[in-house]
Amino acid sequence: MDLFLGLVIPFIGTTLGASMVFLMKNKINNKLEKILLGFASGVMVSASVWSLLIPSIDMAKEQNIILWIPATVGFVFGIIFLLVLDNIIPHLHIKSKEPEGLKSKIGKSTMMVLAVTLHNIPEGMAVGVALAGAISGNSSITIAGAIALSIGIAIQNFPEGAIISLPLKEEGNSKFKSFLYGTLSGLVEPLGGLITVLLTSLVVPILPYLLSFAAGAMIYVVVEELIPESQVGKHSNLGTIGFSIGFIIMMILDVTFG
Repeated sequence: MDLFLGLVIPFIGTTLGASMVFLMKNKINNKLEKILLGFASGVMVSASVWSLLIPSIDMAKEQNIILWIPATVGFVFGIIFLLVLDNIIPHLHIKSKEPEGLKSKIGKSTMMVLAVTLHNIPEGMAVGVALAGAISGNSSITIAGAIALSIGIAIQNFPEGAIISLPLKEEGNSKFKSFLYGTLSGLVEPLGGLITVLLTSLVVPILPYLLSFAAGAMIYVVVEELIPESQVGKHSNLGTIGFSIGFIIMMILDVTFG
């Protein structure tokens, strides 16, 4: 039951966010969007540190490994993994005119969904590996801590769901279709999390590497896309404020329940 909840909670956050397309007539206010992007960045950075990198270091200590090796190796490979995906998967960021990745004839709306889906891959992995660590009985991660991470990811998925569904409606899609696309962009999280749980349960010694791998992948998304988008144009300080709030909330969740 804990495994199911941990995997599904982030998806629920995305779905609720995407449902805002039925309640909001116009696009998200630019100032609010900056706050939400900053907030999502803060949650992901905080989760990377408190829920992933620190447990990775603690596990390395338990396994009598040089403390910084799993955290460094996994982190580097997480960055490389997302860098490769970023250059392969055709996708289009919401405020960008030029698509990224390999050339494709995929429609604009689909590429916008793929851009958000790309963000969600490391988040699903992060939740999955944390749940796997808790289920394996590792003292560095508790079920409560893994669920706290899942809730934190769900909180930041809410604005992400809204940020993708509303622009899709502006592109001429119906409200239902925009909602459906926004929801589907989050489906990769429970699926990716489940795959990660299954793989990790087979090879428990690599847990510290997988934790830092997920951290590296999330930091890539934050630095490459979320923070730059929150800092473009006027009122960039709102993105910074949102980042601080997101970081603090995720830190409190992890420290309280981890």
